[in-house]
Amino acid sequence: MNIEYLSPDGLHKNPAFSQVVVTRGEVFTVYVGGQNAANSSGEVVGKGNMALQAEQTFKNLEIALSAAGARLENVIKWTVYVVHGQPPQPAFEVFQRVWGSRPNPPLVTMLFVAGLANPDFLLEIEAIAAISNQKSS
Repeated sequence: MNIEYLSPDGLHKNPAFSQVVVTRGEVFTVYVGGQNAANSSGEVVGKGNMALQAEQTFKNLEIALSAAGARLENVIKWTVYVVHGQPPQPAFEVFQRVWGSRPNPPLVTMLFVAGLANPDFLLEIEAIAAISNQKSS
């Protein structure tokens, strides 16, 4: 088994964690660690604005997936963490627009949490993507 840890350009680099982990076999799986509204400099985008934070979070997710050879349509599971008291609807509307009319929507788990790593973050999203080796060749 081949395991690859990636911290792609365009995402904040931190020595304490990887942004993407890829395992390869007959089907390869991409695990994207929790993405949030941090830009590549580590600055929070959209403080206090759930929709703007969701926009940045999905940009980060697309960067992370792309670094591993995946796209949004390869995501099989999202885990969404929303800070308790924040409305999830603005983030869901961004997701619906970004996802568009792609078939096979992924599994989604949403949790309300007391807080995230930075008190300015309103949500965080993890992703798992799976890609057939036939498509990745």
